Amino acid sequence: MAETKDYQTNGAIFVSMPASIDTVAGKPEPTTQAGPVGTGNLNLPASKLPVYEEPNDFRQSLHWRVFRIIAEFIDGWQFLADFKNTISFFGSARFKQGDRWYEEAKQLGSMLAKAGFGVVTGGGPGIMQAGNKGATEGGGDSIGLNIKLLAEQRINPYVKESLAFHYFFVRKLMLSYAARAYVFFPGGLGTLDEAFEILTLIQTKKISDKIPVVLVGKEFWEPIHRWLFEEMYTKMHTIDGADMKLYTIVDSAEEAFEIVKNAPERADFFY
Repeated sequence: MAETKDYQTNGAIFVSMPASIDTVAGKPEPTTQAGPVGTGNLNLPASKLPVYEEPNDFRQSLHWRVFRIIAEFIDGWQFLADFKNTISFFGSARFKQGDRWYEEAKQLGSMLAKAGFGVVTGGGPGIMQAGNKGATEGGGDSIGLNIKLLAEQRINPYVKESLAFHYFFVRKLMLSYAARAYVFFPGGLGTLDEAFEILTLIQTKKISDKIPVVLVGKEFWEPIHRWLFEEMYTKMHTIDGADMKLYTIVDSAEEAFEIVKNAPERADFFY
């Protein structure tokens, strides 16, 4: 079994990933950003990030956390106010260059950039990296809202403008804030969580139903669509027929672009 190393920085303890354990599919994880000596590469799926334990001092106070959360909201909104016409990308952090959905995300990012849109991602690997790479190659805004660790940031090398967050829930809100459209590629639990939250906000009229939600990848999304229709709508009656029309499933970057390019401008945000 591979050796696991712990290291300490400014009182916070990080547990590094075993150096020889593959985090994806039996191959070494490619290094896209070198961190400080001893920390390793943190451009990993969120579930593979090293464990961070808050120092046992005033920072564990509930009152201090409230102020820290408020500060992250202010920083996030202040940062995003400088970018207009953005499209948010979601999807698995585990896809590699050459995989179909990585390449489709890169192509869509490039197409959107050339059409004057900025691409916002979570700043990590996989679909996030692909979207940022396409946006950068297309000459547009390539924005990453990534995870902040005490030792370094988790960010891919194609992000041109970035902001890091300590709290996942603040970052998730910022990924949806003011986007003109939401594009979801195949992904894991985090992608599904983000997709269903956005759909719930549209269903409950907290977000306008004029904002496109595009699900890219029929082989991944159509089984989920069938389950929603057959189980939740037809059998259990837990959703309405109108809820089945809150999203559009496509199978290519070109199809997604045709929908997203006509997305209405976001004059306000109701979240």
